[in-house]
Amino acid sequence: MDKVAVITGAGGVLCGIIAGELAAIGYKTALLDINESAVRGLADGLSKQGYTAKGYKADVLNKDGLSEVRERIKADFGVCDLLINGAGGNNPAATTDTEFYNGNGGIEARFRSEKTDKENGNSAFGEAVSGQGKASVTDGGSGGEKRGIEARLGQGKSDIKSENPVGGKRGGKEFVEVKGKTFFDLTESGVDFVFNLNFKGTFLTTQVFAGDMAARGRGSIINVSSMNAFTPLTKIPAYSAAKAAVSNFTEWLAVYFAPAGIRVNAIAPGFFVTNQNRALLFGADGKPTARSEKILRNTPMNRFGDPRELLGAVRFFADDAASGFVTGVILPIDGGFNAYSGV
Repeated sequence: MDKVAVITGAGGVLCGIIAGELAAIGYKTALLDINESAVRGLADGLSKQGYTAKGYKADVLNKDGLSEVRERIKADFGVCDLLINGAGGNNPAATTDTEFYNGNGGIEARFRSEKTDKENGNSAFGEAVSGQGKASVTDGGSGGEKRGIEARLGQGKSDIKSENPVGGKRGGKEFVEVKGKTFFDLTESGVDFVFNLNFKGTFLTTQVFAGDMAARGRGSIINVSSMNAFTPLTKIPAYSAAKAAVSNFTEWLAVYFAPAGIRVNAIAPGFFVTNQNRALLFGADGKPTARSEKILRNTPMNRFGDPRELLGAVRFFADDAASGFVTGVILPIDGGFNAYSGV
């Protein structure tokens, strides 16, 4: 095979696995991430296995920088045949601490024995596919892209602090009142960050790399959306809305580029377990956290996904022989989560 694949967010868990699969089936793989050391390390590992791969530092929100990287890739490997827009993530400043409005300014009574999602590390749960909770990726994505993000954002952490707790007893149990972030506490900069990274990053990268595809009259683009795009999860409004924008943009691009011979599709990952997020999904006793239990109850297959279960869809969308008449599709890979109504 003499084809070139460009993967953004390749420093993250899921896109790193996708990059490895593409390299194994013969693609020359260009691995892009804001975390240069992550993609260089991945590329070195793939090269030692006899595959063709190279890491490039790239910020998906810097169009000039992306253009420079494109020219370097062309010099190293040739023109991009397959583009995977995998960089994405969430941010605590765009994440609420509670699922529902309670009219108490975000103050909740919590028994001493209870832990919040935040205390369990799940304040921005997303799909928790690769630790995206903290200015990082969720879905698919770019665990590496998160590094350097807070500096770019200017205030990656929320400035909402827990107030001095007021306690007491209910039913013989000690409780404490804590204040968490509500919808009204979310910051404009946090929401901007999430939309920019997920939607604008996909937009700019496609602008930079699709031109060569159009000139040649062929190519495939795979965006990484989320099952949040179909039905938003609680607590992460900006991330859910941004991924909905990615899905909508995927369909727009599919129509626009159809005359140019470019197919555009997206995968929409559900919840996947990796070594990086295992502690967020399961307690020290190996049992699912409260939020994980809720996810599993609403997943008909009653389990989390394995990252390698994304690869079949990626290979399908990348293969012109297998999916030459397929474009504009957003494919859920979620164990039935999106299809299940709950009853």
